[in-house]
Amino acid sequence: MAELPMGKGVSAGKIASNVQKKITRAQEKVLQKLGKADETKDLAFEEGVINFNKQLVEGTKLQKDLRAYLAAVKAMHESSRRLYECLDDMYENDWYGRKDVDSICEDSDLLWTDFHQKLVDHALISMDTYLGQFPDIKARIAKRDRKLVDFDSARHNFAAVNKGKKKEGIKITKPASLLERAAPGWAQGILSAHNVAQTSLSRSQAEEELERAQKVFEEINIDLQEELPSLWNSRVGFYVNTFQSVAGLEEKFHREMGKINQNLNDTLVKLENQDMSSERTQDANHTLSPGGPPAIPKSPSKLKPAVPPPPKVTPSKDMKQESIINLFGEAATPNISVTSPTQYEAPATANLLDMDLDSLQAATTPAAQNWDPWEATEKAVVTEEAVAETVSETAAVTTETTESVEMPEAFLFKVKAMHDYNANDSDELELKAGDVVLVVNFENPDEQDEGWLMGVKESDWIQHKDLGKKGVFPENFTQRM
Repeated sequence: MAELPMGKGVSAGKIASNVQKKITRAQEKVLQKLGKADETKDLAFEEGVINFNKQLVEGTKLQKDLRAYLAAVKAMHESSRRLYECLDDMYENDWYGRKDVDSICEDSDLLWTDFHQKLVDHALISMDTYLGQFPDIKARIAKRDRKLVDFDSARHNFAAVNKGKKKEGIKITKPASLLERAAPGWAQGILSAHNVAQTSLSRSQAEEELERAQKVFEEINIDLQEELPSLWNSRVGFYVNTFQSVAGLEEKFHREMGKINQNLNDTLVKLENQDMSSERTQDANHTLSPGGPPAIPKSPSKLKPAVPPPPKVTPSKDMKQESIINLFGEAATPNISVTSPTQYEAPATANLLDMDLDSLQAATTPAAQNWDPWEATEKAVVTEEAVAETVSETAAVTTETTESVEMPEAFLFKVKAMHDYNANDSDELELKAGDVVLVVNFENPDEQDEGWLMGVKESDWIQHKDLGKKGVFPENFTQRM
């Protein structure tokens, strides 16, 4: 038969005593459940135990959620650090605020670290300390339950000894009388005294066991009766302090982080303004080659397209006869009127500036000053008649073309392309210098950008009578007709 292992300082008698206690407690519980033995009840203490278990469950859940919150803060710290490192790596050295961005990234990392550490110090450690007192109290409650069973068992044993005292006396008397009869006279007194001593010893042991069990139980019970209500009431203050710490630390963290984010935003805004200013400077310093097309509007909301100067106009048959006559009249005969006052019109400044200087110079040379007034008047009249005839013929052709071509419903005006334009997108209209374009309204006015027009080439409209080939084009590449 194998021997029971015994640890250091544990004797066989101690093991036997513990085993005997467990057996006695088990028997007592069975009798109590069967209703053959009464059980000591303490309703106030039982209510305290219920509150204790509830408080333990709530505190354990709060500790678990708080640890999850701290893990999320740490994960957010790591994500924020990587994001700012990405910004720091992409930020070029010659950009505005290079040093400021480095400082902002460092401050953000330090703020996250400080936030996490203070949450651990003021919330998590306090939470662990609060829950640290529960295991000891829980063990003492369990011990109190065992001592209560021992107390009930000792009480029932003592009651049974007192109840069976009379019966035991009767049972012992009969054998004693027989023994006394068989024993010599001098031994009968000794036997009677022995029986009385045995009965008194059993009653005394039961009473001592009851007193010892009651004392141990009451010591534990009194301590728990004081600690459980106090622990239950402390939960309010602990919850308040915990959530105040978390809320206060989080409020301070977000306030400081808001300042960091504002500094970063200000730096990026200044960088954007610097970049836009540099772009405008480059556009202002950009010069076009003589005769080249103007710049295409890049951003209609920020860059107003530059209108190119009007093309140089040379004298043609379409020039008004009044301007031609007035030119020769002022250059050669300033004091001679070749037309009536009602026919005279002031010369157009634009036409005079655009006149061919060779003809003007020839008219003002000294050789041309020896002229005959009557001969000049006659030539001027002839010239006037020829020009008037040409202008009348040109007007009649123009009238016929305008009347024969039906314009689109959304037609606004005509423009003439002054430069070639290569379309960069499917919705743009490709132009060649000299193309005539019929400008129409945008179907959705919100889609029109400043510096751009919508239209269709006149040749396409005359041929197809359809706006399917319409498109947008830069206004500064054209001139209004």
